[in-house]
Amino acid sequence: MQNYALFLISRCIISFFFNNFAPCKRKKVKNLTIDIGNTCIKMVAFDGMKPLEEMRVDEGEQYKLRAFCLRHAFGRGIFSTVVDLSEEMREAIGGLPFPMMQLVSGLTPIPIVNGYKTPETLGADRLAAAIGAWSKQRGHDVLVIDVGTCITYDFVSASGVYLGGNISPGPTVRLKALNLFTDSLPLVSRKGRMPQLGDCTETAIRCGVMQGIAYEIEGYICEYQKKYPGLFIYLTGGVHLNLQISEKKCIFADNYIVPEGLNRVLIYNEEIKAK
Repeated sequence: MQNYALFLISRCIISFFFNNFAPCKRKKVKNLTIDIGNTCIKMVAFDGMKPLEEMRVDEGEQYKLRAFCLRHAFGRGIFSTVVDLSEEMREAIGGLPFPMMQLVSGLTPIPIVNGYKTPETLGADRLAAAIGAWSKQRGHDVLVIDVGTCITYDFVSASGVYLGGNISPGPTVRLKALNLFTDSLPLVSRKGRMPQLGDCTETAIRCGVMQGIAYEIEGYICEYQKKYPGLFIYLTGGVHLNLQISEKKCIFADNYIVPEGLNRVLIYNEEIKAK
């Protein structure tokens, strides 16, 4: 009986210690990433490295940013932009009730080496995509292909050095160019019927542009795979393409690759501050 009483007392003491003196677990801080592109603004909420929710808005819809933040207890955030920010957007970001940093190529500390000869001219979205992809495949060569207003090809070596990339016109730019620089060709939507051979002017333009882009991307992938046998490839952007690639085991579609890269930069800078 005496032993049992001592057992109960010891349990009470241990319970009291842990409830009152043991260090509390830190709550995870949610991160906000904002990717401001040529055609839309993409916001993503992260819990650690896990994306929770995405919202796309257009220029002039800054009020949706605050509504998005009300749904999440953000502790910090990061944004990148490839356009000059409007005064309204700057005020919307600056008025958020938590610290926001901007990814500026050539200035912001990043977890990879930027080997671009003119780092200040490198688009922040391209840099973020490269960081996001390499963070998923550390120790491997990585190629990121982003199909949007432009088609970009960005390469990071297995040692974590961004070596550069290429820029090509995207589908909308190509379609508009055919209409703008000719007298008789109409402006065609990229979405619609696509036979193997165009059977009218509309399908001839659409097939020529969209199939041409597919062949271009397939060519890049084949050449890089020959040069870098262990290459990992990430496809992102808002345009779906039916690619005919025989070996797809190292090719991933990931529309979060830019936000994931931004989030990784944010976490990396917080780690630097903590040291």
